[in-house]
Amino acid sequence: MLLNLTDIVTSEGKTEEKKISYEKDVFGGIHGNFPIKEKSQIVLKLQNEGKGKVLVEGSFDLTLEMNCNRCLKEVAVPIHVSISELITEENMGSPTSADEFPFLNGYQLDVDEMIGNEILINLPMKVLCDENCKGICKKCGTDLNLGECDCDTFVPDPRMAVLKDIFNANKEV
Repeated sequence: MLLNLTDIVTSEGKTEEKKISYEKDVFGGIHGNFPIKEKSQIVLKLQNEGKGKVLVEGSFDLTLEMNCNRCLKEVAVPIHVSISELITEENMGSPTSADEFPFLNGYQLDVDEMIGNEILINLPMKVLCDENCKGICKKCGTDLNLGECDCDTFVPDPRMAVLKDIFNANKEV
């Protein structure tokens, strides 16, 4: 959804409130695609902060379906997103500000792009189904939260590997 900021930029002291629905059902980012299970309506406050300055503020909540980083079970992850962007006329007309403000195209504010950036920033670094999640076996893939497997989990001390090589070299075949 595009919002035209021309009226707010040119009218000092003007404030507008917009209620917007985030239309996407799947959030796609660099970490994958995550279905959106719940989302609240977004209330954006657009306020002129002086000559050529617009403050965009808002907040909303959504719940993404992500996978546990240890056992790969699906987990509902609630995310609260707060938006606070000060946009100036220089940013609106400058092609060099495209990296800093990719959601601006002249006086047009791409709300979906801005919301997507804010969701990406607020994604958790690690998703766990439980704090004590044991994960899956590295050899057979058994979910260790449901029970132990019969795989050999012995990990030799790498500092002793040299001794093991010496003993293996002296064995008769």
